Amino acid sequence: MSTDIKLWFCTCPDANTANEIARALVNEGLAACVNILPGVTSIYVWQNEVHEDPELLLLIKSAANPQQLQQFVSDAHPYESPELIAADINAGLPDYLQWVVEQSQ
Repeated sequence: MSTDIKLWFCTCPDANTANEIARALVNEGLAACVNILPGVTSIYVWQNEVHEDPELLLLIKSAANPQQLQQFVSDAHPYESPELIAADINAGLPDYLQWVVEQSQ
């Protein structure tokens, strides 16, 4: 089954930021559902230094226009270059997938 649904991954520095972005995405119709997973540790290189930071991970289910979602997150996010990557959803319960499409187009 092919769909236009994507599962987006986005890390946030704190609970307030995660909640604000998640609620705004749903309120704007850019996401059907956003899960907030606490307790993520990110290890990465930024400006030639290795960093290790606690973060929260957003799992964003959406069939919205990818460019609109990317621009929205980029504008709302405090990071200069926030992590925002997506995976195509190719399978799932048909009723759930239809709901995602209806809520986020």
